[in-house]
Amino acid sequence: MSVRHRSGVLVRNAALLAAAAHLAPAGTWLPGPRRALFPTLAGRGRRGHVALTFDDGPDPRTTPRFLQVLDELGVRATFFVLGDGVTRFPHTTLEIVRRGHELAVHGWTHSRPWLPTVSRDAHEVARAARAIRLATGAVPRWYRPPYGILTGGRWLAAARAGLTPVLWSAWGRDWTADATPGSVAAAVRRDLRGGATVLLHDTDRAAATGCWRATLAALPVLVAECRAAGLQVGPLAEHGIRHR
Repeated sequence: MSVRHRSGVLVRNAALLAAAAHLAPAGTWLPGPRRALFPTLAGRGRRGHVALTFDDGPDPRTTPRFLQVLDELGVRATFFVLGDGVTRFPHTTLEIVRRGHELAVHGWTHSRPWLPTVSRDAHEVARAARAIRLATGAVPRWYRPPYGILTGGRWLAAARAGLTPVLWSAWGRDWTADATPGSVAAAVRRDLRGGATVLLHDTDRAAATGCWRATLAALPVLVAECRAAGLQVGPLAEHGIRHR
């Protein structure tokens, strides 16, 4: 084997290893392995509690509507926000905290991480956490990447920023154009039990236009069902998940 050929093999092998290190952790997106092998990542908390979480905000058009309904229900939640939205809509971001809710990091933008971008991931996650602190004074503790794709780079970025990754154990599939209050409630109900973390969305910024209306209408039903089952509904901070 020539030196040039050997060098080419080494470069290709290094590239394959880098890609594997980047993509392998993203397999935690699959709900079965996540629930069985990574209960904290799946958001499994104390049995008498359900963590209510929202992704993709803040959105001045829609987030205040969710805050109003949550006030009426007497429920507090965790909002995984995007850094670019925090800087564009600081007043909406601050209002989330003023209403007693918890802020967490969803990233800087709602991007898909197909290629390894370790340095960019670290920069953007830290930047989003800093934006939350500057806008509200709150120090975020949790991280959920867009689409729930937790690559090796994003896992490392969360660790460097002092954030604990949390995905979900139940979701409403509320980002589609055909979502209805009934379909959102039914989707959550399939995996809803004590200790669950529920994923919903308070905006359509990264989803079908207007789909947030189905989620908003489903909220009272879901909260009522939890309470009828003797379950408390609240933010991740009260869920019993250990922060790193």
